[in-house]
Amino acid sequence: MYAFTYERPTSLDDALKVLQSGGQALAGGQTMLAAMKQRLMQPEKLIDLASITDLRGIKKEGQHIVIGSMTSHQDVSFNKDVIQSIPSLAHLASGIGDRQVRARGTLGGSVANNDPAACYPSAVLALNATIQTNQRTIAADAFFKGMYATALNEGELITSIRFPIPKRAAYAKFRQPASRFALVGVFVADTGTGVRVAITGAGNGVFRHAGLEAALTKNFSPKATEGITISSADLNSDIHASAVYRAHLIQIQTQRAVTQALG
Repeated sequence: MYAFTYERPTSLDDALKVLQSGGQALAGGQTMLAAMKQRLMQPEKLIDLASITDLRGIKKEGQHIVIGSMTSHQDVSFNKDVIQSIPSLAHLASGIGDRQVRARGTLGGSVANNDPAACYPSAVLALNATIQTNQRTIAADAFFKGMYATALNEGELITSIRFPIPKRAAYAKFRQPASRFALVGVFVADTGTGVRVAITGAGNGVFRHAGLEAALTKNFSPKATEGITISSADLNSDIHASAVYRAHLIQIQTQRAVTQALG
């Protein structure tokens, strides 16, 4: 490691004041600390958000589940309201990393980091969630901007994410065995007015697939996806899987997600 200043504010206002003076916000640290060890990131000041209790917690508000940005994956996976209202979200959270990662990693940290193979962005996008920050509310479709890029401005922090409760939904992930990130993950959500399909792990960032959405909106069944062409043109190709194989996995994982959603 190298020398840096460490701040641990206890309120959001205090955190924002420190952030304005320069520095990097630290949520769960599951990505940032590893990047710092490898010198991929070298912030001069870390602002640890772990003591800000107002950023943690889960509550049901009408037909929405609202989750604080500093809520851990573990808490999402075990929360009764999430399990009852959006079980697919609890299932997704339970499959992130290992127990240590789930105990420390946070919803807001994952979404703000926007790793192209992270699980949470697919849930946010498929469920048409809204991201609340200290400055504004951002729709999911406007939030994700590509690999590790989001609509967040400098000094802007996610405070909570508001998930509409879907008619039915499911997440199917083909895991990369070593990292447990998604080689390809597909989150399918039937909102009652249409189906949204969000894919992670396959490209340079989470994305929706219009063809799959149209087919499943017309006929919510695994067979509905069989005639849909999944182009490999813009998909990743690496030592783990070719772009063509990832295209195949998108269709297979979509079918599995639909099967799960149907019970």
